[in-house]
Amino acid sequence: MLKKYLFLFLFLLLSIVQVDAQTVIGKYAGEFMAIGVGGRPLGMGGAFVAGANDVTAGYYNPAGLAHINYPQISLMHDERFGNLVNYNYAGVAIPYGTDMTFALNIMRLGIDDIPDTREALIDRTTGQVIYDIYYPSARLDPSKVTKFSNQDWVGYLSFAKRYSENFYYGASVKIIYRDIAEFSAYGVGFDVGAWYSPYENFHLGANLQDITTTLVAWNTGRNELVAPTAKLGAAYDLYFLGGRLTPAVDFDVRFENRRYASMFNVGPVSFDVHGGLEFNFKNIFAIRGGYNDVKQFTIGAGVKLPKLNIDYSFARFSASELERLPDTHRISLMLTLEEPRFMRASN
Repeated sequence: MLKKYLFLFLFLLLSIVQVDAQTVIGKYAGEFMAIGVGGRPLGMGGAFVAGANDVTAGYYNPAGLAHINYPQISLMHDERFGNLVNYNYAGVAIPYGTDMTFALNIMRLGIDDIPDTREALIDRTTGQVIYDIYYPSARLDPSKVTKFSNQDWVGYLSFAKRYSENFYYGASVKIIYRDIAEFSAYGVGFDVGAWYSPYENFHLGANLQDITTTLVAWNTGRNELVAPTAKLGAAYDLYFLGGRLTPAVDFDVRFENRRYASMFNVGPVSFDVHGGLEFNFKNIFAIRGGYNDVKQFTIGAGVKLPKLNIDYSFARFSASELERLPDTHRISLMLTLEEPRFMRASN
């Protein structure tokens, strides 16, 4: 079995090395996959690698899926920049046997109804389509304006296993599809995660994203490589006043030479920090706050109903009214089929 996985890894590595001269390191080619999912994690600034224990773990840390004992379904809607950009997420996770979990998580980031005027500029006299905006008798014919969408899709197929009571591991294969007008691209990537609790209430997590370097191939012949990212996190649970207070911190370590786009860097290696805090009162309601890697302060809240969690998070880019972009609102629902007939099989 080990030889089989080594062969697969070497095959993928050689495939990346042998791509043609149009292949480039896409510094921000995978940026749409770094937004995050779920009202609860996003309310904590995305600091969820060590705390991931529900269906959204397929994105944050696949190992965390092993915490799930009942099937879960989750949905999220996110509007950005005054409803200019729509971001949607859906996920389902199913425990299997005594120690495994399988999950599917899908995300779509889209800008719809973009006017396409490339074929709408015509000669005022002849009516023929022209492409020179400085042409003396050029005019825009509104009847020739069409629309297209810019959309990015990614689906995570995940697996997790409980190796012991305090150590879980997991992996995801992600299928990528990108589309803008008549241009499209496909890609495949792999994430590997681990969760470890060295002692009670203290948790560590790691998620190595795009571990083999993800190749995104466009139909234009251009290939973009998404470099690996190491996400490392820690969380600690404190119990008081009938509730649980959980501070958490994540570090994103990238190797894309981002320099000024990151919080700090050492040569080509950049570091970004997520910090979050959640107070959960008797598993009835929760309040959250955080700070994420794009320098946003976030707040959030959640309420747990029978079998249903409703979570909301809010983020803004800048406190200055003159420079501030429209606020971002996210709401997510998570249904847990918490019934004896759906419970994970016990040993």
